[in-house]
Amino acid sequence: MDRYGPPSALRVVDIPKPSPTGNEVLVKIHTTAINDYDWSMVRGKPYLYRLLFGLSKPKRPIAGMELSGVVEEVGPDCKQFNVGDEVYGDISEYGFGTFCEYISINEKSLLKKPESLSHEEATALPHAFGLAWQGLIEQGKLSKGEKVLINGAGGGVGTLGLQIAKTLDAEVTGVDTGPKLQMMKDLGFDKVIDYKKDNFTQLGERYDLMLDAKSSFSPFAYRNALKPDSRYVTVGGTIPRLLQIVAFKGIIKSLNKVELSVLALKANKGLEQIEDLIKKHELKSVIDGPYELHEVPRLVQYFGEGKHSGKVVIKLT
Repeated sequence: MDRYGPPSALRVVDIPKPSPTGNEVLVKIHTTAINDYDWSMVRGKPYLYRLLFGLSKPKRPIAGMELSGVVEEVGPDCKQFNVGDEVYGDISEYGFGTFCEYISINEKSLLKKPESLSHEEATALPHAFGLAWQGLIEQGKLSKGEKVLINGAGGGVGTLGLQIAKTLDAEVTGVDTGPKLQMMKDLGFDKVIDYKKDNFTQLGERYDLMLDAKSSFSPFAYRNALKPDSRYVTVGGTIPRLLQIVAFKGIIKSLNKVELSVLALKANKGLEQIEDLIKKHELKSVIDGPYELHEVPRLVQYFGEGKHSGKVVIKLT
């Protein structure tokens, strides 16, 4: 992408194969996935994000922030990996560029891929699992048997969040719409709400913890669906809504004893929990795909319109 615009403007081109320097590793990418960052980066919207991506045009011409692949070459200062190691991770703290066959990236952005996971399964986990784990467990302080609502539950964060919450015997309600609702029922949500038919903040149900991937209401509306001494954690949404949560969280806490917070994701933190959950058969990736690289323009639009279920995965080899 050499300019901001609709996903249809993305082009498939040939570029030189990179070489690792310092503590970088050259990874042959087997799979990647589409995320909110890609939807925002390609369009340059919200405009505030251009402070990160580039003011007038993208600083980095290749989007993509998750990968699973194999180390093909290591830089002279690399200490963590060897040639042939299978790796995966959310690389966003060190750059972007996973919609490509090869990438040279700081070794600190990657972890060794669990042998029990395929590349397709692995690439669907780092970003969404990090948001779900940090939102529910680390920031949300989920306790055994609590009542949880996940808004935007049919995507990667919601499907993994359900499985994490079920390890603590939580009762989990998911909010989404369309074909995702049946998928959510099959996955194990105790209740599902179609947001096109019902406003969950006005149904009279109250929850101990809410994980919000959409932030679609004002912070005052959420009070109606939260118990006293409950927690609300947002992991995504529009900039105005997120700013409202930050601005009014103190007032709502003093009036309603409800703790509102915005998660500041730490990339790859919590991934050490994955292998144990997989061994216990408590976690699986929900994959939309895999698709091919040339389909990325269509799939970024598909993702942005919220039509996907779980994680949209791209297979390169």
